Amino acid sequence: MGAAPQTQRRWATLIGITAVLMWATLAALSAASGRVPPFQLTAMTFLVGGMVGAASWLFRPGAVRVLKQDWRVWALGVGGLFGYHAVYFSAIRAIPAVEASLIAYLWPLFMVVFSSFLPGERLRGHHLIGVVLGLMGAALVITRGEGLGFAGGLSQGHLLAFACAFIWAGYSVLSRRFAGVSSDVVAGFCLVTAVLAGLTHLATETTVWPETLRQWLAVLGLGLFPVGAAFYVWDFGVKRGDIMVLGAASYLSPLLSTLVLVAVGLAPAHWSVWAACLLITAGALIAARDMLFKRRGNKN
Repeated sequence: MGAAPQTQRRWATLIGITAVLMWATLAALSAASGRVPPFQLTAMTFLVGGMVGAASWLFRPGAVRVLKQDWRVWALGVGGLFGYHAVYFSAIRAIPAVEASLIAYLWPLFMVVFSSFLPGERLRGHHLIGVVLGLMGAALVITRGEGLGFAGGLSQGHLLAFACAFIWAGYSVLSRRFAGVSSDVVAGFCLVTAVLAGLTHLATETTVWPETLRQWLAVLGLGLFPVGAAFYVWDFGVKRGDIMVLGAASYLSPLLSTLVLVAVGLAPAHWSVWAACLLITAGALIAARDMLFKRRGNKN
């Protein structure tokens, strides 16, 4: 692999990691959005995210042609975005949120393992070490170091949480199969997801609108960043970047999310946060060893 492709891969990876940074604001913005039901909030935010992408077509009329894709592209995109959120919301209604979140956050680990089957990718020991350290750090953040007993045994809710992990990992890895499809198509995925979430909301929830300007701004912020731009840059990253590094770096999201909550006073500081910081940072650096430190064998 030449120097130019390596540089492009490195930049694509860094662009993909910005999605992880944006997802770190998800919990704080969701809390600030008030009592809007989950599927209603999903519909509102994905509508914003989709419209932002579609608005760019006014300046790039040719980009709209990207929507003319094979059904498999649409099945993967809508299945990934809507499927993940629908299954996750079902899981947290069935089991404690902390258990659902911990199981669902197996997706970076699954993503790293699944990506080893992609052409040109090879799973190395430092990838596994990095992602396992990240998983340990995420577990510390989510459980606050108290551990989980699953005293009630495994239930349907736990299986749904596992399904979440498989859905997002599968969506992320299989997107590489359609690397030639522009990330503009994500706008279409978001708009279809908004419609499906809206229909699910009407069938299962009672509508509750944001009550203050602050809550409306939080909904807008969600749609612009963690439920908007993040999906575009993630799509770009998994298609053109180092997918294994992206998987390991994804464990930064629950850590940074907790740090944001602490910073705005919505969560107390705790020793588990700082321990997780060390584990996740070490894991990300180990997994990204090849990207950060040029290997001699790749000079040519």
